[in-house]
Amino acid sequence: MSVQSLKPATPVQWPAECLEDLPGALVQLRHWAQVAPLHNALRHVRDGQWYAWRWIDVLRDVECLADELRQQGFGVQSRLALCGAFEPHMVLLALAAQVVGGQTVTLTDELAPGRLHQQLWRLRPSHAYMPGVWLPGEGVPFTRMLPLRDPAPRLAHWWQALDSSPLWSVEGTGWQGGLTAVLQQWLQSGQGLAFAQPGGVQLRHAWRFSLVRTLQRARRARVLYGILAALTGVTFIWVNSKGLFS
Repeated sequence: MSVQSLKPATPVQWPAECLEDLPGALVQLRHWAQVAPLHNALRHVRDGQWYAWRWIDVLRDVECLADELRQQGFGVQSRLALCGAFEPHMVLLALAAQVVGGQTVTLTDELAPGRLHQQLWRLRPSHAYMPGVWLPGEGVPFTRMLPLRDPAPRLAHWWQALDSSPLWSVEGTGWQGGLTAVLQQWLQSGQGLAFAQPGGVQLRHAWRFSLVRTLQRARRARVLYGILAALTGVTFIWVNSKGLFS
């Protein structure tokens, strides 16, 4: 009986990076789904409308997405590429891929379409989720593109109270080490995580909270906090790439 050796995976280097292995992620997720099942875990504003996922919703969606990934051929030898602004479906997919055991890589969303296309050909991911990203030519034939899901089932109704001080993420895959930092801080703290619509909309929503905690790069945080402080007089803290408040 012969054993066929697998072709070594293409090394991952910036402008791409591997999502760190989070061995305790599913345990932490199940913990919050058990002790705080109806508390807000994820929130997203899109076109002025809020969508919300409770901890029990997050656990169910991750388990369902893991099954869907398996049905689409994703396994321990597969590679999922993520590119774009951080938002709930990207977070859920990243966790689902961890459950299945495949590799997740992020590609900076600051690449021009041509360079992004080249990176995909170099990394050859089996699956990719890149909402709003346009690729030249015929795309990448070896990669299954995963669609953006309709968030309508998670529409936040007026009677669903929103936490007064969630963690805010206003970044994307251009933040080196960012997705790992966001997932670790969110799952360790059990706080709700809110995502604003790209394009500066976060400024119109973040000021509503008496204390804003954001997960983002320091250089961008200083600019954002300066603007918000001038507008509102609010005190701000931020979380660096190691998940520490500064």
